[in-house]
Amino acid sequence: MLKFDDFKKMDIRIADILEVKDHPNADKLYLIKVRFAEEERQIVAGIKPYYTKEELAGKQIVLLTNIEPATIRGVESKGMLLAANDGNIISALTVDKPVNCGAKVS
Repeated sequence: MLKFDDFKKMDIRIADILEVKDHPNADKLYLIKVRFAEEERQIVAGIKPYYTKEELAGKQIVLLTNIEPATIRGVESKGMLLAANDGNIISALTVDKPVNCGAKVS
Protein backbone atom coordinates (compact mmCIF):
# COMPACT_ATOMS: atom_id res chain seq x y z
CA MET A 1 0.00 0.00 0.00
CA LEU A 2 1.07 3.54 -0.74
CA LYS A 3 1.73 5.57 2.37
CA PHE A 4 0.27 9.08 2.56
CA ASP A 5 3.78 10.54 2.87
CA ASP A 6 4.64 8.90 -0.47
CA PHE A 7 1.53 10.41 -2.08
CA LYS A 8 2.53 13.85 -0.79
CA LYS A 9 5.82 13.54 -2.73
CA MET A 10 3.92 13.59 -6.03
CA ASP A 11 3.59 17.02 -7.61
CA ILE A 12 0.35 16.88 -9.56
CA ARG A 13 -0.67 20.11 -11.31
CA ILE A 14 -3.20 21.44 -13.75
CA ALA A 15 -1.51 22.16 -17.07
CA ASP A 16 -2.68 23.93 -20.20
CA ILE A 17 -2.10 22.13 -23.49
CA LEU A 18 -0.40 24.62 -25.80
CA GLU A 19 0.42 22.46 -28.81
CA VAL A 20 -0.05 18.90 -30.03
CA LYS A 21 2.08 17.25 -32.73
CA ASP A 22 2.43 13.76 -34.12
CA HIS A 23 5.36 11.78 -32.75
CA PRO A 24 7.86 11.28 -35.59
CA ASN A 25 8.53 7.62 -34.70
CA ALA A 26 5.20 6.27 -33.43
CA ASP A 27 1.64 5.98 -34.73
CA LYS A 28 -0.13 6.10 -31.36
CA LEU A 29 1.87 8.85 -29.64
CA TYR A 30 1.55 12.61 -29.50
CA LEU A 31 4.14 15.19 -28.55
CA ILE A 32 2.29 17.61 -26.30
CA LYS A 33 3.62 20.99 -25.21
CA VAL A 34 2.16 21.95 -21.84
CA ARG A 35 2.42 24.89 -19.47
CA PHE A 36 1.92 24.81 -15.73
CA ALA A 37 2.54 27.97 -13.75
CA GLU A 38 5.52 29.66 -15.48
CA GLU A 39 7.08 26.48 -16.90
CA GLU A 40 6.64 24.88 -20.31
CA ARG A 41 7.51 21.25 -21.04
CA GLN A 42 7.06 18.59 -23.66
CA ILE A 43 5.44 15.29 -22.77
CA VAL A 44 4.83 12.19 -24.84
CA ALA A 45 1.40 10.59 -24.46
CA GLY A 46 -0.11 7.47 -26.02
CA ILE A 47 -3.56 8.91 -26.56
CA LYS A 48 -3.59 9.44 -30.32
CA PRO A 49 -6.18 6.67 -30.96
CA TYR A 50 -8.58 8.44 -28.57
CA TYR A 51 -8.16 12.16 -29.33
CA THR A 52 -7.55 14.38 -32.31
CA LYS A 53 -5.01 17.16 -31.98
CA GLU A 54 -7.86 19.65 -32.12
CA GLU A 55 -9.70 17.98 -29.24
CA LEU A 56 -6.62 18.26 -27.02
CA ALA A 57 -5.45 21.77 -27.92
CA GLY A 58 -6.47 24.24 -25.23
CA LYS A 59 -7.57 21.60 -22.69
CA GLN A 60 -6.56 21.74 -19.07
CA ILE A 61 -5.19 18.37 -18.02
CA VAL A 62 -3.93 16.74 -14.84
CA LEU A 63 -0.14 16.35 -15.05
CA LEU A 64 2.34 14.53 -12.83
CA THR A 65 5.25 16.97 -12.97
CA ASN A 66 7.95 15.40 -10.84
CA ILE A 67 8.21 12.00 -12.47
CA GLU A 68 11.66 11.11 -13.79
CA PRO A 69 12.06 12.13 -17.47
CA ALA A 70 11.72 9.25 -19.92
CA THR A 71 12.81 8.85 -23.52
CA ILE A 72 9.95 7.39 -25.52
CA ARG A 73 10.76 6.34 -29.08
CA GLY A 74 13.68 8.75 -29.16
CA VAL A 75 11.89 11.78 -27.68
CA GLU A 76 12.23 12.97 -24.08
CA SER A 77 9.05 13.30 -22.02
CA LYS A 78 9.15 15.49 -18.91
CA GLY A 79 5.87 14.67 -17.22
CA MET A 80 2.94 12.30 -17.34
CA LEU A 81 -0.59 13.09 -18.43
CA LEU A 82 -2.96 11.28 -16.09
CA ALA A 83 -5.83 9.39 -17.69
CA ALA A 84 -8.51 6.82 -16.92
CA ASN A 85 -8.29 3.52 -18.79
CA ASP A 86 -11.14 1.01 -18.69
CA GLY A 87 -9.53 -1.38 -21.17
CA ASN A 88 -11.41 0.06 -24.15
CA ILE A 89 -11.19 3.83 -23.80
CA ILE A 90 -8.54 6.17 -22.47
CA SER A 91 -9.87 9.45 -21.12
CA ALA A 92 -7.53 12.27 -20.11
CA LEU A 93 -8.21 13.62 -16.64
CA THR A 94 -9.38 17.21 -16.87
CA VAL A 95 -11.07 19.76 -14.62
CA ASP A 96 -14.78 20.49 -14.74
CA LYS A 97 -14.25 24.24 -14.18
CA PRO A 98 -11.35 26.37 -15.46
CA VAL A 99 -8.65 26.88 -12.83
CA ASN A 100 -5.35 28.70 -12.80
CA CYS A 101 -2.66 26.99 -14.81
CA GLY A 102 -0.30 25.34 -12.36
CA ALA A 103 -2.94 24.79 -9.67
CA LYS A 104 -1.88 22.00 -7.34
CA VAL A 105 -3.99 18.84 -7.18
CA SER A 106 -4.41 17.64 -3.62
